Amino acid sequence: MAELKKVISSEEIQKRVKELAEKIDEDYKNQPIVFVGTLKGAFIFLADLVRNIKNPNVEVDFVRVKSYGMSDTSSEEVTITKDVETSLENKNVILVEDIVDTGITLKFLQDHLKLHKPKSVKICVLIDKKERKKINVKIDYVGFVIEKGFLVGYGLDFAEKYRHLPEVYEVVKK
Repeated sequence: MAELKKVISSEEIQKRVKELAEKIDEDYKNQPIVFVGTLKGAFIFLADLVRNIKNPNVEVDFVRVKSYGMSDTSSEEVTITKDVETSLENKNVILVEDIVDTGITLKFLQDHLKLHKPKSVKICVLIDKKERKKINVKIDYVGFVIEKGFLVGYGLDFAEKYRHLPEVYEVVKK
């Protein structure tokens, strides 16, 4: 049986999401942006983020990758199970991810999106977790930096559970 320990409150999340949106608006000054969210983890974060964007020139699309399955550790083999459907050519793209753990998936996605010939690719993550980092990827917009722990809630899951929680928790094994 696992116990959940609150790490980030919903108030802290919403405040930080608004700050990230303001920074993105400032950086892009009404230039078109395509936000590409990773399914399933980033969908809640992405929804809140784009609702706070004032720029009227926004498109949203999704990619879906497989690397974890029903485990709490990455297989380190990343495959795309759903690619973007929007044309990214000559567009500013912001890849939105829930968490950076090893960095392997994020680097894979960044390289993959560049194959679509965008004008630029920037990365926005809710949580940059340092504990198991194997690949350093430049992250342009970071919500929170957390050193360690297995995290769930606000889109983050463990075997498809806990994703619906409005706050971020660490799973503490008893």
